[in-house]
Amino acid sequence: MSSTPILTLEGVHTHIGAYHILHGVDLEVPRGQVTMLLGRNGAGKTTTLRTIMGLWQASQGQVRFDGHVLASPGRQLATPDIAQRGVAYVPETMGIFADLSVKENLLLAARHARSIDDIDTHRLEWIFGFFPALKKFWLYPAGKLSGGQKQMLSVARAIIEPRKLLLIDEPSKGLAPAIVQNLITALRELKRTATSILMVEQNFGMAKALGDSVAVMDDGHVVHHGRMSDLVEDEELQHRLLGLSLQAHQ
Repeated sequence: MSSTPILTLEGVHTHIGAYHILHGVDLEVPRGQVTMLLGRNGAGKTTTLRTIMGLWQASQGQVRFDGHVLASPGRQLATPDIAQRGVAYVPETMGIFADLSVKENLLLAARHARSIDDIDTHRLEWIFGFFPALKKFWLYPAGKLSGGQKQMLSVARAIIEPRKLLLIDEPSKGLAPAIVQNLITALRELKRTATSILMVEQNFGMAKALGDSVAVMDDGHVVHHGRMSDLVEDEELQHRLLGLSLQAHQ
């Protein structure tokens, strides 16, 4: 496996209207690993994911992905072009189409499929293995699913085709513990297929179970990066960076 990071942010600033949210973010996502992006509310985690995806434009700095410049001074690749390079985004808001069925939502996410028959049957069954409710409610309007089922569909949309990098914003939110465990298993399987993952997550049990590396944000900066296992073992560091103990928030 290459030691070159699949994703690099250098000195990235992002403004949203009059608000200066990211203040020079430096971040590396190792290839084939799960990187957890942690921090207090308002630290800039979601803005970082949205900037990588091109949904918000970097006002300064550079974003590079797998040898391609996604954003640099005077240049911003469009979100569809970023997705075409193999990046998928699972927003905290889920981003599903409520009036469409589960089947139609997945078909839309499969960029190279014109009909459901064009989707890899083995991959679809693999997804159903982790999220059986999606098979059960295959023709059901997505807007009528439960909150947890909508989250399952949002993750399934991101992985319906192989991706090089997944950007995931709090995927366990609203999920029952058994479904969270299924999601952990699914993401571990994805990692074995050389998919890299950058994940924002407040469920520290999930962060501990999945994370290889970790970056901690505060006030629009990355203030710490290292191995997830080192952060898990250092309660003083947890309190200093996050204001809490991970062990108390499993």
